[in-house]
Amino acid sequence: MVQKLKTIAVYCGHQYGTNPEFARDAKMVGELLGKNKLNMVFGGGDVGLMGTVATAALENGAHVVGVSTHNVIEKQEPVHEGVEVEVVTGVNERKQKMYDLSDAFIILPGGIGTLNELTDIMTMQQIGESRKPLFFLNTAKFWGPFGRLFVHMQHCGFIENMHDYNIHVGNTPEDLIKIILDY
Repeated sequence: MVQKLKTIAVYCGHQYGTNPEFARDAKMVGELLGKNKLNMVFGGGDVGLMGTVATAALENGAHVVGVSTHNVIEKQEPVHEGVEVEVVTGVNERKQKMYDLSDAFIILPGGIGTLNELTDIMTMQQIGESRKPLFFLNTAKFWGPFGRLFVHMQHCGFIENMHDYNIHVGNTPEDLIKIILDY
């Protein structure tokens, strides 16, 4: 069978979070991406879950592209060594570049930046500009509140059809990668 998805963008926190399972699962996702010959695109940083997943992907043979902005590189976080780096001028250009380079998206635990990135993709799906799939890793039920909010928005009439979104959820890295490979 020909593999449809070749390059996956990973959206996740530039911190580790409070639960050690977040880092453990980020590392496993990176390992599984590499072992399954999936390439990776990410925010470029060498910190937190971003650095963890990128390091593991690289160590397991994935081609990894980091997309960052001049401002982030200069003021906030170092670029991950060993990855191909694309530097853009601003966050909107960064999101577009990551979108353009990717066939699909993995969403790991993260903060406001992760939420912003995933809701941009969902908005594109809602208005018919994208069908690229979103794969959520629900480590320690992290995305449960978001899922409940999503259902609440539908019940309140702000989302017409849940099938407008190409969303898939795995509870373990192994489950998630299986869903991706079977897609």
